[in-house]
Amino acid sequence: MGKKIPGLLREYSIITVSTLVVAVGIYVFKFPDNFTFGGVSGLSVVLGKLTFISPATANFILNIALVFLGFAFLGRDFGVKTVYSSLVLSFAVSCLEKVFPMSRPITDEPMLNLAFAVILPAFGSAVLFNEGASSGGTDIIAMILQKHTSVDIGRALFFSDVLITLSAFLVFSVKTALFSCLGLLLKVLVIDSVIENINLSKFLNVICNEPQPICEFITNKLNRSATVLEAKGAYSHTKKYVVLTVMKRMQAAQLRRFIRRREPDAFILITNSSEIIGKGFHNE
Repeated sequence: MGKKIPGLLREYSIITVSTLVVAVGIYVFKFPDNFTFGGVSGLSVVLGKLTFISPATANFILNIALVFLGFAFLGRDFGVKTVYSSLVLSFAVSCLEKVFPMSRPITDEPMLNLAFAVILPAFGSAVLFNEGASSGGTDIIAMILQKHTSVDIGRALFFSDVLITLSAFLVFSVKTALFSCLGLLLKVLVIDSVIENINLSKFLNVICNEPQPICEFITNKLNRSATVLEAKGAYSHTKKYVVLTVMKRMQAAQLRRFIRRREPDAFILITNSSEIIGKGFHNE
């Protein structure tokens, strides 16, 4: 149990900080410029315009309602991390409205505001996904649909985001609506890019004559493992060995330097990969 508590504290600290980053991006940069690109926060912007309540209040009401909806339809299957993140996000945005009221955009440059309205929530969401959590909102609806229907979840969420974004053409100016459409496209690209870079590892194929020193360096110095295969040169017909290993970027750089010193004739193939499943990486 002693080992689990520090791990949980670290995990929930990352989730909390990431959710607060999302909250700042939504409240400070998204709400004042009326950017509606998808999700509950985008719908909150529209509701803030059409009703007497503020976007922050609408966001709070919608997120809390979705949490209760999640408990009603999912029960124990409802992710604890998602509930926690959704509640933190709802209260954080509401607190920001009280502590830091904003009557106008933070800068007079809409493109600059859009950049931060996309990057901050996208970065926070990507870190949350990497920790097995999400900020709730439409993700909760997706979880419900996944359990109780055969609907294509990805397509349904994408179309809901598109509809919310396009509603800006009916509620706000064409300029604001076009910025929102651009924001939706950028959000998808940024989230994918951040997730990929967080998980990025190096897959190395080392073709060499003496695998033992290389394997010892991998296991003793880098605390990683490797697989050794016997091979045969197609041209020379001499016996070769192939060392297969996966590690983080800095470790790969250390290994590459060691091999160039120890066996300069070795042939090294290095490939980027963000989907490594197994001990020491992702366990699924």
